Amino acid sequence: MDAHEALGRRTFVVGAGTALFAGGAVSGAEAAVVDGPLPDFHPALKDALTFPLAWGRSPLRDFRAWRRAARATVEEHLLVERQDRTPYAPEFTDRAQGDGYSRESVTVSLTRYERVRGVLLTPHGRGPFPAVLLLHDHGARFDIGKEKLVRPWYDDTRLASARAWADKYFSGRFVGDELARRGYVVLCLDALGWGDRGPLAYEQQQALASNFYNLGSSLAGLMAREDQRAAAFLAGLDRVDARRVAAVGFSMGAYRAWQTAALSDDIAAAASVCWMTGLKEMMVPGNNTLRGQSAYYMLHPGLARHLDIPDVASIAAPRPMLFFNGGLDTLFPAEGVRVAHDKLRAVWRSRHAEERIRTKTWPKLGHVFTHQMQDEVFSWLDDVL
Repeated sequence: MDAHEALGRRTFVVGAGTALFAGGAVSGAEAAVVDGPLPDFHPALKDALTFPLAWGRSPLRDFRAWRRAARATVEEHLLVERQDRTPYAPEFTDRAQGDGYSRESVTVSLTRYERVRGVLLTPHGRGPFPAVLLLHDHGARFDIGKEKLVRPWYDDTRLASARAWADKYFSGRFVGDELARRGYVVLCLDALGWGDRGPLAYEQQQALASNFYNLGSSLAGLMAREDQRAAAFLAGLDRVDARRVAAVGFSMGAYRAWQTAALSDDIAAAASVCWMTGLKEMMVPGNNTLRGQSAYYMLHPGLARHLDIPDVASIAAPRPMLFFNGGLDTLFPAEGVRVAHDKLRAVWRSRHAEERIRTKTWPKLGHVFTHQMQDEVFSWLDDVL
């Protein structure tokens, strides 16, 4: 989810819907006004969402059977084919040395449609090493993607933008470089629209997403599939211990991290900072997601008829998972975070694995991934991988 300016007050005339739900006639006098682009009957739509496939509500009582059914349901709603066996055919360029690690650019085929450029950091020493699939945020900033998390040694113009981003959200650190110094192989790739695959304009996102739908595909589904494939590529590198691969991300990257853990068995653990909520609690007047636009990167049409947001993340249970949120984060209402964390802990508890899930709200922080939060994530990774 992006940190774009807060949703302004707007009016939306949709009273006909209320009249139809009530079984009455429709007239201009019955038109209703709501704050934000929600239909006036949105409470009825939310009430109809019961998430019948959620663990504990589903008729499936065997967890492995539930996990298979829940993952298959998510897979179906991605609208992007499940198996893409296109060879990765990696090409490595721009090699350079960092502080205790080596840097290189890597270009791979995550799908049959195009080549994707990313960065790969490898610690000095003898492997195989634990690894992190590092997933960048949205932020309504498209000129940099992977560069938000890994210092772009290959481009001075992007370096200036990347430093400003790191100062704003990451206490001036490049998270990927920190992980590499601590002994992790790090892979970070551009999502469609960012860096070498952009830059996209903020106002173009909704049109891009609708055109994907018109072509029988999905923007959010493509990102999910590419992250799955990126996890498999990273786990398959000779320098990587395939049993010790984590997904880590902030904001939209956090969404991508727990989603990848839910959909990929190549991910042994995931750390998600500032993207977790209950869906109903997020869909309220004034919430940033109501703007549309950026929300399309995280929208799988129809999935909410089956699973809530934390239900999807729970497919990863009982693997180690970490969820941090800022208490002052205006993008995610506190009630939504509480509901989601309660649901997540209940699933891990049912697996007798509550010690493997960590949820925490930082009461004095907003939508950020500060050095204190980073240090706790790094220590947690050292413990669980």
